[in-house]
Amino acid sequence: MSQPEVTIYTKFTCGFCARAKQLLDQKGVDYTEYDITMGGPKRDEMQARAPGARTVPQIFVGDTHVGGSDELASLERQGKLDPLLAR
Repeated sequence: MSQPEVTIYTKFTCGFCARAKQLLDQKGVDYTEYDITMGGPKRDEMQARAPGARTVPQIFVGDTHVGGSDELASLERQGKLDPLLAR
């Protein structure tokens, strides 16, 4: 079974983004990163996928909106991240 697509929207020099990517890297998770520092269509896409989201990172596992770095770390601490990635 393959891992669902993981997408992370980031901005340049974002410490929370770096922390989220570090966790994903440590877990060996492949992800697609979109830098929305300058706005543009990917920023609009992020906001359409996560209405009301104004901060980064915004992380998606498949169609599931995880939220930001803190939410990702919380899922990991609770043992819920691996099952989500295994769907």
